[in-house]
Amino acid sequence: MQEIIRISTNKQNGLFDITREVEAIVANSRITQGTASVYVQGATAAMMIQESWDQSVQNDVVALMKKLIPHGVWEHDAQDNNGDAHLKAGLIGPGETIPIIDGRLGLSTWQNIFVCEFDGPRHTRNIVVTLTEA
Repeated sequence: MQEIIRISTNKQNGLFDITREVEAIVANSRITQGTASVYVQGATAAMMIQESWDQSVQNDVVALMKKLIPHGVWEHDAQDNNGDAHLKAGLIGPGETIPIIDGRLGLSTWQNIFVCEFDGPRHTRNIVVTLTEA
C-alpha cells in the first residue's frame, strides 16, 4: 500500500512533524505487522526520526547543519544558490523505515517523524509512505 502526504513548509531550514499523518495511514491500512517506509521526494529535503518533546532538539538540528554546511560557499551555488541544501539533505538522507507493531508505528515515547526542509519555503513537499505487511 502506498500514499502520498503533501505538506507546505514556511522556513528555509526547518523540521516539520508528519507523525500524525503517517499514523493515520497505518491505522487505515489495518496492517498489524510490517514496515512503514517514509521517503521525501526532492534533492533538498530529508527525513529524520527525532525527539519531539519540545522545539529545542529540532532547533539544534537546524543550527548544527548550518554550522557544518554553511550557505553560499559551494560550487553548486553558481547554478541556483542552494548548494548547502543539497549537501544537508544528502548527509541526512531521504528516507526512514519504521516497524509496524500490533497495528501501530513502533516509535518510542519521544520519537516523531520529521521532514527536514533545507530549501524552503516550499508550496508542496511530497512524502511517499509505503506500507509493507510482514
